Amino acid sequence: MRDCEFTLKGLKCSSFLDDMKLDGRENDRELTPADLRGILKYVPLWRNHTFVIALDGSVIAEETINNLMLELAVLRNLGIRLLIVYGIGAQVKQLAHDQHVRISDAHGYGPTDYATLELSITAAGRVGHIVERGLTHNGLRCAKVNAIRATDKGIMGGTNQLFTGKVDKIDVELLTGLMEKELVPIISPIAFTRDGSERRINSDQLASELAISLKASKLIYMLPYPGLTYNGQLRLNADVIEVKKLLDNNPRSIDEQVRSKASYAVKTIERGTPRAHIIDCRIHDGLLTEVFSKVGIGSMIHSNPYSQIRKAKRKDVGAIFSLTKSAVREQSLRARSRQSIESDIKDYFVYEIDESVIGCFRITSFPRSRVVELGSVYVHPAYQGRRIGKAMVAYAVEESTRLKRSRIVALTTQSSAFFRDTCGFKLGQQSILPKQLRENVTRSGRNSQIFCQEL
Repeated sequence: MRDCEFTLKGLKCSSFLDDMKLDGRENDRELTPADLRGILKYVPLWRNHTFVIALDGSVIAEETINNLMLELAVLRNLGIRLLIVYGIGAQVKQLAHDQHVRISDAHGYGPTDYATLELSITAAGRVGHIVERGLTHNGLRCAKVNAIRATDKGIMGGTNQLFTGKVDKIDVELLTGLMEKELVPIISPIAFTRDGSERRINSDQLASELAISLKASKLIYMLPYPGLTYNGQLRLNADVIEVKKLLDNNPRSIDEQVRSKASYAVKTIERGTPRAHIIDCRIHDGLLTEVFSKVGIGSMIHSNPYSQIRKAKRKDVGAIFSLTKSAVREQSLRARSRQSIESDIKDYFVYEIDESVIGCFRITSFPRSRVVELGSVYVHPAYQGRRIGKAMVAYAVEESTRLKRSRIVALTTQSSAFFRDTCGFKLGQQSILPKQLRENVTRSGRNSQIFCQEL
């Protein structure tokens, strides 16, 4: 399911898509007042969210580039924060052909020799100018910024990558500040090292790193290709676990044109960005249709928030204790010793990313009661703001329902807004608590607020 729905020419988007050709794919329909009503209905969903838009170098040569710039202006004017990353592979190839230069790698996947770097610098300047001009033409303020510090990629598989680089540091404060002032940062695939030397960075990777660092809601890859395809078959929706399995076990089943983007989409989602899209830039208004429709026209790779939640094991005791220590100091969680966590480890669940525990919660049952307590809900500060806490609470609600409990309660001193506004819990009284928990609340003296949800 896509995030929202709107109408085109009075038709539901799904029926419009049924009539649209997905290979030749043209869409010359003009927006109508009905379209605008549909779009505006969902503006609050994405207002002040950050989208990282990665434009493949070949996008620039397409006839639809001017309309794409207009679509970006629409998104920005609807209150969505945009950051643009652009590629230069097609331009480097063209320059090499025109100047009869032999290049090492046009896309920044492998080694970049000096001749290729020089062409890449020229291509980056030209493409950056085109992007800046297009955004300016559509009334957007933008800025080309050196917010990326690069470092050498080094030697990979025994091969020196020469002038190919990787991201060393991202100036998140600079980029966030620009977006808060309603500017669109434009990021080049040529970045500088500490000493000011140029390095070529693959734009797919660069967009991924930016989406992760900025805690973006969407990473969107635009290119002249239908979308995520398995052996030529277009996938409109794909679970990140499914794509990861294919990349691990049978990478060639994902068509080469989108394999890199699929790989970085998976890495980005695993690090907290909920959705990544691969969209055909040749479709008129394709970006808007993808963002503001249920079905969409490109491919959406989405996270399964429960896939990274599992029952805690004894080996997780240290990680849970370390994770919650700062919250205990801030008095947002009740103090629990390592021994206490170990003795109750069967009640704990953890949220894991890259085999590291970055979140936890606990479901405690009580004798002769159908009420359970949700406690120790905590997410590592580096991962807060990515809906991980909400996913853990939703999982706890589903797990408690599966256990045939009738009510789940949460006691909190500092997270009232989270349980009430984000998770839909309601304020309750001590009388709804099981006797043992009620006695614990009285003894603790923490004066916790009580929130509950009927199951």
